[in-house]
Amino acid sequence: MTDRKYVIDQMISAKSIAARIEELAKEIAGEFAGTDKLVVVGLLRGSFVFIADLVRELDLPVEVDFLEASSYGDGMESSREVRILKDLRGKIEGRDVLVVEDIVDTGYTLTHVTKFLATRKPARLRSIALLDKPSRREVPFTADWTGFTIPDEFVVGYGIDFAQRNRNLPYIGKVRFTEAV
Repeated sequence: MTDRKYVIDQMISAKSIAARIEELAKEIAGEFAGTDKLVVVGLLRGSFVFIADLVRELDLPVEVDFLEASSYGDGMESSREVRILKDLRGKIEGRDVLVVEDIVDTGYTLTHVTKFLATRKPARLRSIALLDKPSRREVPFTADWTGFTIPDEFVVGYGIDFAQRNRNLPYIGKVRFTEAV
């Protein structure tokens, strides 16, 4: 699949992402004002750049943990079967939790993950997604905060990959295939 030729057209600049994260961090800090420590749970792997930038902007005491869930593998389409590949290291019972996701597409992953984490009885459980593709939604899920709403395009960059490539781009780009194999 990765031997197909493609180009990446920039959709959202690094500057726009940084400005939006600053706004989101202020809203989140307001929501969780007074918390003794916010547990920020990043969904690996796509959220790692987003979570790093977000926690640096949060004016709150934070703890970072990670959970890995997969519904894509190396493909471009969701399998709709969410598997937990790596669980949290810490306990979240009675604690404030913010789940950080790179993109909400079909809605299966965040629906599954939030139900999974809710069984652990956090005090508050909220979610944030850098990107949202509402036109692709198959299960009703809306993140509490969204960075950008985008059309149904396959995107990479800013931690989001195509078969483990292009995570290092500082912007969000649309993948456009130039020729078939």
